[in-house]
Order: sequence, then structure tokens, then C-alpha cells
Amino acid sequence: RKMELSSGKLARFADGSAVVQLGDTAVMVTAVSKTKPSPSQFMPLVVDYRQKAAAAGRIPTNYLRRELGSTDKEILTSRVIDRSIRPLFPVGYFYDTQVSCDYSSAALALSDIPWNGPVGAVRVGIVDGETIINPTRKELSSSALNLVVAGAPHNQVVMLEATAENILQQDFCHAIKVGVKHTQQIIQGIQQLVKERGTVKRTVQKLFVAPEEIVECAKKLAFNKIYAVFTDTSHDKVSRDEAINKIRLETEEQMKEKFPEADPYEIMESFNIVSKDIFRNLILNEYRRCDGRDLTSIRDINCEVNMFKMLHGSALFQRGQTQVLCTVTFDSLESSVKSDLISTAVSGVKDKNFMLHYEFPPYATNETGKVTGVNRRELGHGALAERALKPVIPQNFPFTIRVTSEVLESNGSSSMASACGGSLALMDAGVPISSAVAGVAIGLVTKCSPEKKGDIEDYRLLTDILGIEDYYGDMDFKMAGTNKGITALQVDLKLPGIPIKIVMEAIQQATAAKKEILQIMNETLAKPRPGRKENGPVVETIHVPLSKRLRFVGPGAYNLKKLQAQTGVTLSQIDEETYSVFAPTPGAMHEAREFIREICKDDQELNLEFGAVYAATITEIRDSGVMVKLYPNMTPVLLHNSQLDQRKIKHPSALGLEVGQEIQVKYFGRDPTDGRMRLSRKVLQSPATTVLKTLTDKNSIVMGGAAPQSSSSSQ
Repeated sequence: RKMELSSGKLARFADGSAVVQLGDTAVMVTAVSKTKPSPSQFMPLVVDYRQKAAAAGRIPTNYLRRELGSTDKEILTSRVIDRSIRPLFPVGYFYDTQVSCDYSSAALALSDIPWNGPVGAVRVGIVDGETIINPTRKELSSSALNLVVAGAPHNQVVMLEATAENILQQDFCHAIKVGVKHTQQIIQGIQQLVKERGTVKRTVQKLFVAPEEIVECAKKLAFNKIYAVFTDTSHDKVSRDEAINKIRLETEEQMKEKFPEADPYEIMESFNIVSKDIFRNLILNEYRRCDGRDLTSIRDINCEVNMFKMLHGSALFQRGQTQVLCTVTFDSLESSVKSDLISTAVSGVKDKNFMLHYEFPPYATNETGKVTGVNRRELGHGALAERALKPVIPQNFPFTIRVTSEVLESNGSSSMASACGGSLALMDAGVPISSAVAGVAIGLVTKCSPEKKGDIEDYRLLTDILGIEDYYGDMDFKMAGTNKGITALQVDLKLPGIPIKIVMEAIQQATAAKKEILQIMNETLAKPRPGRKENGPVVETIHVPLSKRLRFVGPGAYNLKKLQAQTGVTLSQIDEETYSVFAPTPGAMHEAREFIREICKDDQELNLEFGAVYAATITEIRDSGVMVKLYPNMTPVLLHNSQLDQRKIKHPSALGLEVGQEIQVKYFGRDPTDGRMRLSRKVLQSPATTVLKTLTDKNSIVMGGAAPQSSSSSQ
């Protein structure tokens, strides 16, 4: 499809703005950066993606009928954009920068903000074995792959994010190559637009880079001490961090004495540069990792399942010093996540009956902090683990599944540990997943050319990275899948791009590690349990004839509400006569069965003859008619005013009817729509001869018990 880029018409006060149109989809992007530096010691980049309701042709359904806070989808999309553009800002650029909406590459390239772009991004799908670029919503719904590729010039990869239906490695790699190739066309279009606009980048007042002399001083003071810590494999995360922090404090005090006028940031950054160089050179030159593993080894793994009997499913996954507790909970399909109208219009997804929620409390890294709602990081990590597991969940599972992943200890790759723990917990709960899922993170340490910082001269790939290897490294490459194929991928880079060759090698290395992890997991639990636990939920289908529906539901749904309040079950109507009953435990289902049996218990009812005339006793006078019984143990039914007399009356009292009075009525069977008994007194006022049926207790039968008996008749 044709993509159009334009600029100079909308939002012209912004540092950069652009409008991008692909088919009938159009987005406006703005980029603004302050000219004064931020006091923070990092790149303060804010990406804000918003899907306007008007764009989907809908009005927001909230009380105010306007766009409010960001939705989960908008936050996740913002994170994808952030990861695509952040690596291309200059080192030490600590200026507040805000990018609104999508296709930020064009806005940043057209602005005067210092940025080493542009980048191009495409979505890749596979439908019926054919690779499709930027598939439509309909095509994407049937696609085996949903891959977003952000590429830089010269076929470099900047960011990858994918969800896959367990596709083969070779098909996945081919899709990445095709995606990177198509990003180059977009990059060329942006470059042409920038050339036509004649954009000139601003001169930055100050880049926050530590002076060489301070860095050299830090190196002389701390090199040997830091080297000793990083080569001591007896350290764990806590002891290593404590040792480095102790050296840091000592070194910074000495450096402050030698450079009293130096900025505090320059002192601290100098120590960071020295530590980072030592750590990376150990890997690049000596092939040594700080915990003693070789470059392709995974950490020790321990797995446990069925941690707590009261849970529907649970698992504890420990990989090195990363520990995750996963639980599985079943609930009724009514508990599924309901999408709002706008999300449904945009994505086509209505309900979601599988979800994974990720929690990262402060104690996981021995810290304190305020525990509030889910933050962007937790949302992103949970979404990645959810995408990893979703392809193996059965399509027609009768419950809504909620997996929770609570990180108890964190030393790298907790999202992939959540995928592993979630897979074990699902099997422990008896969910018939098609295959076990495992995930691993691959790291990267590179040596770049001093002349051209984007050119990689040498590199090392690391399997199953630690937190410190993620911090000092250049890449966090998370991949999850089964023994057969790949289900999810997310790649974050700190470099302005890497060659496709490194990506392919990382996939190969991750595949080997994934299979090794699955073997260890299979030793604990190789396949799903044959059934759910004894305390697990139960779903049953009940049939309620139309003739009993009013009695089953009750006035104002009173009986249904009472049933749910007393037993805890959830009912959902499938069709006119069929209901699905969800009970959280077998005991609750037993109580629900007894309740339903009681309210639907058949009265002793006769096999009434269609067209026969019966004696009816009035039990109640109402404005709309009279309630009558044809036999002693019958539930009274309404004889409407319109069927009482050939004359039109407004109240039964006009005919002098009283409670206890016996009248003759004709039986016309039951209404096929609502099951109500149809009686009429009016038709008996015609001169036609009638036969009166007299019903007694001796003629009655029990529905569902003995066979029906014919009623006696007298004329």
C-alpha cells in the first residue's frame, strides 16, 4: 500500500511535525525538545501515543464522553515507539523531549532536535504462508505472525516486537529480513522530505560527557579493585553490588579532593565509565562473565509446582537469583476482559478470556518504595509474557484464565521467567496447553569503531543475561517459544542499530537455550495434569423448558440473583432454553443444583387435553385479570381480562367475580414463546356445546416421575 508523508501544514509551532497516511489510516506526529538541559542524569524522553475516538467513528463511553487516561494498548504502543527512537539520541543528551503519537521518526528527522535518524517501521504478517507488509486488521486476525520491525539505514535493526502462533524459526527469520528491507523505502522517503525542507539541527549547549582527565583519574584509582570484584565468581548480586558501591564511595571521595570544581555528575559518570569498560572488556577479550559462566551457559534452574493446594494452579520458577511465583485462577467466561467500543472498532478484539498480570514489588531488589497501581514497565513485561503463552492456550476453554506472576527476586530476565513459571502453573492447573513454553534473554557486548561509532568491529552474544549484564550491555533480546517454534519476541537496543546477522545469531542462540530450559522444566512437569484439582471450578449446562422459565428466573430475576448470592455461582444464558452454570467449587455446584431443582420442581400436573373445558377456581383478583387453579396443587396462572368476557372490561369486579368462585375455562395449550398456560372463559360464551373436565387429586401425576395418566371426564 502507498504511504504518504507531509509536513509544514499542521502544528507548525512544534520543533518537528509530520502527517503520515497509509491507506485510510492517518496519524499526526509532533516532537518538542527543551533547549535547557534537565537536572536528571538520563535521557528524559516521553512518548505519548493516543488513539482518538473520532478516528474510529465512535464517541467515548465513559461518563464525560471524552478521552481520559491512556489505555493499555496506547501505553504498550508508546513503549514500542520509545524503544525505536531512544537509541538514536546523542550520548549525554539530557534534554526533556516529548513525542506525541506514532511515526515519530519523521517528526524528529524534520525537527532541529539532535537525533541520528531516521528509522522506518513496518508490521509484518504471515497469512496462508505468504509474507504481508502492513497487513489490514482483517488480514492480521488470520495471520500466524504479528511482527513490528524498526530499521535504520544500511539494513540495520533498531527494534523488534513480535507475537507468533508458534511459527518455525526459518519462517520467523525470513519475516524479519523482509521487514528490514521494506523499512529502507520508508527511511529513503523521510530523508527525501528532510532534504526538501532543508532542516538544520540545533547546536546543543552541552552534552553531559565526563572529561577524559577525570575518567583517567578514576581508572588509576579504581581499576584493580573493580577488576578484582568482577573476576570474583563467588559474589552474588547483593555482595557484588555492595563491593562495587564501597569502591565507588572511596573513589569519588578521592576524586572530589583532586577535582574540587568538577560537577558531581562528572565524578559519578567517570566511575561508571571505568566500571563499564572493565566489565565489557572481560567479556570481549577474556570471554569471562562475572558469575563464572561461559558465554552460552544458562543459570541453574529449579522448578516447583502445586505450591499451595487451595490455588487452582501454581508454580515457582527459580533461575539463578531471579525467582517468580506464578498462580492460575479460573473464573466464568463472564469475567473475561471486555473491550470498549473504540478498542473493538480499532483492533476487532471484543473479549479476552486469557490474561497475565505481572507484579514487580520493591522488595524483589531489596528496595523500599510506594506500592501503587501497575506502572508502564509492569504492563509491558506482563504483556510480553502473556503474548508468549497465549498461542498455546486452547481456543474453546470453558473458563476465563488469569495468570499472575509475582517477582520475588530479580537479577535479570524476570519477564521470561514469568513465561516459564506461567507455563508450569497452567499445566499444574490442568489447562490442556498444546506445548510447554520457555523464554530466555540474550545479551550483546560490542566493540565499535572509534571513527564511526555505528560500525561494530567485534561482538559477543550472552545467553541468559544477569541484571548487571543488561545494564552494562548493548541489547536485551527476549525470546519465548516451544520446542517447535517461536511465540514471542522483544528486542531492546542501546545502539543506533545492529546488522541482521547478529539478530539471526541471537535467535539461534536463544533457540538452543530455550530447548535446554524446556528439558529442565519437563523434569518437574512434562505435560498438563489430566484434570483440574478437586477444589477447581465446575461448569455445567442446564436445560430449562420455556414453560418453567418464569419460575426459574423469578419476578425481576429474583431467583437468579438469590441463586448467585447464596451459592456463588454465575449463570449465563446460551439460548432460550439453555443456561451455563459456573461454580467456583464442586460444593458450590452441588448447592446450585439443589437450589435449581427446588425452584423448578414440577407441580403435580395433569396431562391436560387441548380444547377441553375445565372448572377453574379463582385464587386472586388483579387489575389485569384473575389468578386461577385447575386443580388443588397447581401453581395459579393468570386469566387476562381480555379472555374473561366477550365484553371489554377494565377490572374483573365488573363481572362480579370473587376469590374462591369456580368458573369454566377452555384450555388452549401453552404459549410456544414463553411457556405460559393459555386459558379462555370468553370463548365458552358462544352457543357451541362444551364438555366439562373435572380434575381431582386422583387424576394428577408427577412430572419427571411416574408416567402421565389420562384424566377422567364427565359431561
